[in-house]
Amino acid sequence: MKQSNYKILVLSDMKSSTNSTLRSAVSIAKMTQGNITFFHVKKPTDVVKEESQLSAMRTINKEYNTISKKIQNFISPFTEEYGVSINYKFSFGNIKNEIDQYIKENTPDIIVLGKRKSTMFNITGDNLTDFILKRYTSTIFIAENNNSLEPYKPFTLGLLNSNKDSLNESFTKKILANTTEPLVSFNIAKNQGSANNIQNSLNEESVDYVFDQNNNTIKNLSSYLLKNKIHLLHINRRKDKNSLTKSDIKAVINNLKTSLLVTSI
Repeated sequence: MKQSNYKILVLSDMKSSTNSTLRSAVSIAKMTQGNITFFHVKKPTDVVKEESQLSAMRTINKEYNTISKKIQNFISPFTEEYGVSINYKFSFGNIKNEIDQYIKENTPDIIVLGKRKSTMFNITGDNLTDFILKRYTSTIFIAENNNSLEPYKPFTLGLLNSNKDSLNESFTKKILANTTEPLVSFNIAKNQGSANNIQNSLNEESVDYVFDQNNNTIKNLSSYLLKNKIHLLHINRRKDKNSLTKSDIKAVINNLKTSLLVTSI
C-alpha cells in the first residue's frame, strides 16, 4: 500500500448506522492521513413511479438535489468538528453494479461499511458486506453501530486467529500505533492439533485466549470481547493452517457486537 493519502471509501445506505460509520472512518483518516469519500447508490425504482420518461427525469433531478443536501447534512458536522475533508458521490442504478464500477475505477485502500442487525442492501440474496468480502481483497472496516471508533481516542485491539505480524503493512501499522497495550489475542482452534500450534505461536506481549470450536464458541468469544473491552477486532483472510473459514468469518460478522478490521495481508 502507499505511504500516504490512503483512499478511504465509505459505503452507506444513509440510514441509522451512518453516523457511527462516518465516525469510524474519520478516526481511520486521522490515524492514517487518509482521504474519505462517501458513496451512496439509490435504485431508480425507489424514486421513479411514473411511466412518462419526462416525468421520470424530473423526479430523478429533484431527488438528485434532495440526496445531495442529505449527504451534506450527514458529513458537515464531522467536517466542522474534526477538520477533515469528506468528498461525496452518489448515483442512481443497480447497487451492485454501481459499487463495483466505482471500486474498480478508484481502487480504495480501505472500504468502510456499517454493521446492522438487518441486511444493508439485498443483492440477489447477499447483503452488502457479503458482496464486498467476496469481491474485493481490500482492507475492510465494518463499524459496529454502538461500538465505533472515536477520533483522537486510543482503543483496544483484539486479534482473531491472527498475530501482530499480520499488521506489518504501513497502513495497518498506523492503526496499531493508536491502540492501547497490551494486544488481546483470541483464537478459535478447530482441533487439538491446531490448538497446540496456536499455543506455541502466541506472543508473550499479548493477552491470549484459545477457544475450542463448538456450538458455544461465538457466544464465549463475545463474552470475552466484552470483558476485555475490545473496540476493534482484527481478522486476517490470508489462508494458513490457523485461518478462519468463510463461514467462521460470516458468523463473527453477524454475531459479535464489535467493529471489525478485515485484511488480506
